[in-house]
Amino acid sequence: MAKQLATALLLTLSILSFSQNQPRSFVVKFVDVKIHPDGILDEAIWQQAEGPHNFHQYFPSDTIMAKQQTEIKMLYNETTLFIGIRGKAQGPDYNTRSLQRDFRGGGIDQITLVFDTFNDATNAFLFGINPFGVRREGLIANGGLDGNDFTTSWDVKWRGDAKIQNDHFTAEMAIPLTSVKFKEGAQKWRFNSYRLDMQTNERTTWIQIPQNQPIFSLAFMGDMVFEKGLGKSRTPLAIIPYINTIAAKDYENNETLNNFKVGGDAKISVGNSLNLDLTINPDFSTVEVDNFITNLTRFEVALPERRQFFVDNNDLFGSFGGGRDANPFFSRRIGIARDTADNTIENRIIAGARLSGKLNDNLRLGFLNIQTEEDAGNEIPSNNNMMLALQHKVFSRSNVGFFLINRQAINANQFLPENEEFNRVVGLDYNLASVDNSWIGKVYAHKSFQPNDSEGNYSLGFNLGKNTRNFSAFIDLVSIDEEFNSDLGFIRRKDIFKMANILEGRFWPKKGKINRYEAQIFSVATWRQNLDFLYSDYNFSASTTAIFKTLEEIELGFEKRFVFLTDEFEPTGKDGALALPANTGYHFNNVGFRFESDQRKLFSFRVSPNYGEFFNGDRFSIESGFNLRFQPKVEIGLNLQYDHIGLPEPFSSTDIWLISPRVNITFNKSIFWSTLVQYSNQRDNLGVNSRLQWRFAPLSDLFVVYNDNYFVNSFAPRSRSINLKLTYWLNI
Repeated sequence: MAKQLATALLLTLSILSFSQNQPRSFVVKFVDVKIHPDGILDEAIWQQAEGPHNFHQYFPSDTIMAKQQTEIKMLYNETTLFIGIRGKAQGPDYNTRSLQRDFRGGGIDQITLVFDTFNDATNAFLFGINPFGVRREGLIANGGLDGNDFTTSWDVKWRGDAKIQNDHFTAEMAIPLTSVKFKEGAQKWRFNSYRLDMQTNERTTWIQIPQNQPIFSLAFMGDMVFEKGLGKSRTPLAIIPYINTIAAKDYENNETLNNFKVGGDAKISVGNSLNLDLTINPDFSTVEVDNFITNLTRFEVALPERRQFFVDNNDLFGSFGGGRDANPFFSRRIGIARDTADNTIENRIIAGARLSGKLNDNLRLGFLNIQTEEDAGNEIPSNNNMMLALQHKVFSRSNVGFFLINRQAINANQFLPENEEFNRVVGLDYNLASVDNSWIGKVYAHKSFQPNDSEGNYSLGFNLGKNTRNFSAFIDLVSIDEEFNSDLGFIRRKDIFKMANILEGRFWPKKGKINRYEAQIFSVATWRQNLDFLYSDYNFSASTTAIFKTLEEIELGFEKRFVFLTDEFEPTGKDGALALPANTGYHFNNVGFRFESDQRKLFSFRVSPNYGEFFNGDRFSIESGFNLRFQPKVEIGLNLQYDHIGLPEPFSSTDIWLISPRVNITFNKSIFWSTLVQYSNQRDNLGVNSRLQWRFAPLSDLFVVYNDNYFVNSFAPRSRSINLKLTYWLNI
């Protein structure tokens, strides 16, 4: 039955496609000169250049031409793509958060250029710059469906600068052709550009994009045509060694943990389209700490991957299955293990290799193999972690993907029972994306294997969404067997059948201060398959939101929940507290409010109170954030979350605080200092992370990092460390 259903859905989805108008295009002329990218545009050769102009407005309207127009010109020689930019503005009062590279775009002036070098409408490179000359580069995956498909963690060498004038700014970029991948002899790339002008609160794009689609969507692009075909990519070999010395003290166990580490990465180009990443004794020590999260659920929370080794082409590995419920590969599992007391600890990675990229116009390959070391003291065996992924493009923007994951323990009989010596998962996914992104969807089937355990063990899913200007709808079905296991994945719950639905309507006033009104209904129901399809969870929420043309947002919401506890659960986290009993159902409702102020202002804030029932008691919570800029060099932020949980006797009540102030100082475009303090009484931890970074050469850094942690109740020291880390990016 499941196979027949999947086949029928696949046939239905495959015929859904829509056409666009003939794409706009421009010619990139070949020149035999070099341009120094100082941002001034005073070279005579720019007079011969063509490029995109006549930008369309994306916000506050998506039906008119841009009021503050942008003109882009492009040239190229054998090695480099040169870009000149002129952006009109009301005046010289531009917004920026800092002078640090890899800025996020919201609320600041900037322009971003997006290059789909393989013309597949699925993956793209982006390069951005703001009027202060601050640069960023990033990757877009999965067609740019939402914010999860956008990352600035990718790094590559290129040059650029900008200059501010009274009524405009100019910028120049010099992007080595070796910085991106493309097909040898290519004569066309798909291209778009978007710009944020905060003085007039206007967002604009070269190719017109409706507001119900992300501004970086790869469904809406024009063509950049090269005057003569591009040659073979000559990406240099990159060697990235590091040295890290650490002096640390664990006060809880009275241990001194001084260490000195040497290792490095290598990036090797395989043809024009594949990347081979190698790592030996990698240093994944935390120069940037994870943000604390208050977790009042029964389930684990996924945190984003920050390690550079896993970033490039990460969608090839990490986008299988359902991201929230059934992700078979979650790279943060590698290098992490549990000790004999079931505490999460680092499990050192010895070495690893990662091959990823294009095999031809339609087929992508991803292969990863990483070896972790044995830790006899904590009864952790050495593990080989491998994944093979293939993705083949079908129709206009859809694809079919296959993967194989293998986690194999070495000499496991010393530490593991026989049935845990290996874990293997295979799967097949079909991803739907129509030409104009109005239809999206997925069908997937995954199966796991362990010693003497090969029956059943399925993870199945189907979702389908329709998105128009005034209406969107989404349905998601998930079925996960109790015995399905993916040791390298993120599976929040097993033994479930889940059905989720989202309906959203949008209204666009023609006049007034409101850009649009949104109303959303969301429902999700969960059944336990092995418990005679016990109805275990239900969540229904309704909300309405007003988005102002001046970027403020107001939201009102109502939520109704039902939870049937099949196991005991103690939500307060207090030692010795009485748990809520198993085999009991709870109905509880709450109401909430959210307000976000104009991010363009030097001082901005958000606040979100919520009040209602919580299991057999009640809960009041408030989340807020405050941000103050002394631009362009200083930014001060404060995030605060407070939860009061009141349960009737004999159960416990508690107040949970999470307070996180942060200060970022950019002395110039090369020296940055950031300090983050995180207080969490749920974690019983007060942590300080202070990091000084000197980018002394392109993509080469010296870090001095100080970490200090204290117990909250006693304010006794918990751990303390200071790191000195040096990385250098050497091209050969």
